[in-house]
Amino acid sequence: MDMGILGWVLACIAAFAVGLAKGGLSMVGMLGVPLMALVISPVQAAGILLPVYIVSDIGGLIAFRRSFDRRVLATLIPGMITGVMLGWATASLVDESRIGLIVGLIGLGFCLNAFLRPSLAGQFGRGASWGAGSAWGIVSGYVSFVSHSGAPPYQIYVQPMRMEPMLYAGTTTIFFAITNAVKLIPYASLGQLSAQNLAVSAALIVPALLGVAAGLWIIKRLPATFFYKFITWALAVVSLKLVWDGLQ
Repeated sequence: MDMGILGWVLACIAAFAVGLAKGGLSMVGMLGVPLMALVISPVQAAGILLPVYIVSDIGGLIAFRRSFDRRVLATLIPGMITGVMLGWATASLVDESRIGLIVGLIGLGFCLNAFLRPSLAGQFGRGASWGAGSAWGIVSGYVSFVSHSGAPPYQIYVQPMRMEPMLYAGTTTIFFAITNAVKLIPYASLGQLSAQNLAVSAALIVPALLGVAAGLWIIKRLPATFFYKFITWALAVVSLKLVWDGLQ
């Protein structure tokens, strides 16, 4: 695949961002598809990054195999599978520029949520429920299929539960590892796991693993608020570009 120098630079940065997410900086992973979508179609970018996500998931599954909330996963997974199937149907019907617009709007929505979060944060803790879990599972599964950005709707549902940090991290890791596995068959049917795309995915494994190591290093040393503000503004700029292109 000839993506050009800029394409490969953006792809390596995107894979590194995926690794950072698996290393503990979960929001950073949302930069992956928007960055690659600047030079290739969003569907193809998502297809290339899916194997990178899956390889990165393995370490998380090992680390958190005993630390997760089964009820939260049970309320989310049926809806997530439905959302992935809806994403599959949308990807086959909607043209690429419109999918890019969706990706951009998802990114902007996430940024708006991040900017407003201090004033919107609730001071309560609630348990898992089948109604809310199914609804947010559908949304998370759909946007995860389109752009690997299912974290915002997932967080809207899970964060108010105020889990212990390790339990929250483990539940999140396992949920998205299952989500990525569910996406394999639809992505393959759309031709996004072709030999050509997989060759690019394989080349991106190294920057992704470096990102995992860097994420673990960064999260222990830099103030999280500073880092997340930088990433949120970067995502906002990329998302605005995708929205602009999608409206042309």
